[in-house]
Amino acid sequence: MHRGVQVAMVESGHTAESLAAEIGVDPKTAARWVSQGRIPQTRHRAKVAQLLGRDVLELWPDVLRRKEPAWFRPWTEIEREATGLRWYESAVLPGLLQTEAYARAVLSSGPLGAEVDDHVESRLRRQAAVFDRPRPPMTVFVIDQAALLRGHPDVMDAQLDHLVTVAQRPSVMVHVLPLGAGLHAGQAGPFIIASTPDDQDVGYLDDQAAGRITNDVAPLWAVWDTVRSVSLPRDQTIDLLRARAWMI
Repeated sequence: MHRGVQVAMVESGHTAESLAAEIGVDPKTAARWVSQGRIPQTRHRAKVAQLLGRDVLELWPDVLRRKEPAWFRPWTEIEREATGLRWYESAVLPGLLQTEAYARAVLSSGPLGAEVDDHVESRLRRQAAVFDRPRPPMTVFVIDQAALLRGHPDVMDAQLDHLVTVAQRPSVMVHVLPLGAGLHAGQAGPFIIASTPDDQDVGYLDDQAAGRITNDVAPLWAVWDTVRSVSLPRDQTIDLLRARAWMI
């Protein structure tokens, strides 16, 4: 329960329904700002604070302590509220499935320098925000087998054990796209499709400089259907991960 938001709503005369109407979101989303302490998305935060007669930092002091890059924060908000996630990765394992050691290895390979620890911590918090909810979203991952070939054996061994464990959760499905599938549409790059509580689909695409959010998800769904169709079923993926056959 976010007491600060609750008190501000009472004093301003607003309810979850009235806030939702003013902001243009689902009332359930506005209710979570109180009941679950969720932080409104970046594009809504200032307007909510204005309606409640408070300063943004007074209501949500944690926004300054968050370690995600500014361009990535809108996506983390979508991710936290998503009812479903479809994630395709071609070169590394999805961030939500990474162990701390693997995340550190991946992030250390870039230009972050001394900021690596902060970004690892942020990545682990993202995982908890998605998987540790009372009702976690259905998450489906398609991972190109090439991503399993990268990484130090000591790091990858624990990482693959973690993948096997997570892949057996009721709300998680992991599928490996085998090298034997040959060339496929997903080689253009990784992407994520999030289904929101408002029954909308939002896409996320990464590049070398930053990521971008898109509402034009039809092309992503077309690629998703392709990569999913040539991937191994869930049980065969788990067997492959356990066997480590490609590592021999």
